[in-house]
Amino acid sequence: MIAHFDLDAFFVAVECINDPSLKGKPIIVGGSRERGVVTAASYETRKYGVHSAMPMSKALQLCPQAIVVKGSRGEYSRYSRWVTNIIAGKAPLFEKASIDEFYIDLRGMEKYHKPYEWTIALREEIIKETGLNISFGLGSNKMVAKIATDEAKPNGYLIVPPGQEEEFLAPLRVNKIPGVGEQTYRVLLQMGIEHIRDIAATPPALLENRLGKYGLDLLQKAKGIHHGEVIPYHEAKSVSTENTFEENTGNLDFLMSELVRMTEKVAFELREDNKTAGVIAVKIRYPDFETTSRQTTIPYTFYDDELIPVAKELFHKLYRKGEKVRLMGVRLSELTNEAIQTNLFSNKEKKAELYKAIDSLKNKFGKGSVRKGGGMK
Repeated sequence: MIAHFDLDAFFVAVECINDPSLKGKPIIVGGSRERGVVTAASYETRKYGVHSAMPMSKALQLCPQAIVVKGSRGEYSRYSRWVTNIIAGKAPLFEKASIDEFYIDLRGMEKYHKPYEWTIALREEIIKETGLNISFGLGSNKMVAKIATDEAKPNGYLIVPPGQEEEFLAPLRVNKIPGVGEQTYRVLLQMGIEHIRDIAATPPALLENRLGKYGLDLLQKAKGIHHGEVIPYHEAKSVSTENTFEENTGNLDFLMSELVRMTEKVAFELREDNKTAGVIAVKIRYPDFETTSRQTTIPYTFYDDELIPVAKELFHKLYRKGEKVRLMGVRLSELTNEAIQTNLFSNKEKKAELYKAIDSLKNKFGKGSVRKGGGMK
């Protein structure tokens, strides 16, 4: 059995905890009313058709009475870590799929616990400790568990017993299957395929003809077959870089340029892996080989300009003025696949496009082809 946990309207829920006057009201988390996009919407707002990634102007046309909240990324990261720590303390194997979404592999647990009761107890602990509502689904694989969670929302839970996957999926609309986007959904509707049971009843050759290999994959999913593994959260521990200087140096301009260069390097590696970091650390080694390091938690990010100021602050807290430095390093840790949530913030849209262009040049001409001025010696 696989459990899928998903925090309900996570960003909105955090805002309501921090400002209880918002509870029960139509809330939109996002950027400016004129140029922003919707990061998250409360259930009271969703009933008007508002959803994430929608232009704010359109959302406010659909729900003009909505209260727009800018959003506090640091708080979302803090609550996400809180839930992660609770799950890590209980679950034998779990995957943090995003800032508000988790998979737990319960295989073998039946020797010691009843998986269903254990999962209910874990959900209740998360709600009690954090004040956040969370839904879960239990199924024989990740896909079925995730769809079960979607059906259980808001603030509920649902189990799909082994052997009943196809029966559970049959009446649901085809776009309930993860990965069926708007374009595929339109093609399926044109084929007369509206519900998942219609996929199972369609000749494989026809599906392959219209959708290619994905058509056959879709047929497997319609039967409740999915082979995705729960990827242990602790696997992606950190990315780091360090440099032992040819000569010990106390030149602050040089040290700052090296710090910028190294932070750029590890941030680029993060973006290449489509991961974000929740902790940054700086290390300094002096000529006598005494080594000191300092780290701090940060809102999940993979952007150079958000990491560099924190790295500089850590350096100045560590550095013993007037002394020379033998080695310096930067490490990013508490990695997770949260790039999508990070990019949804409206003030990140242009930044995301900028970094995509920069990374494209680095991949084409080398990592050192585009660098910040502060990283030039």
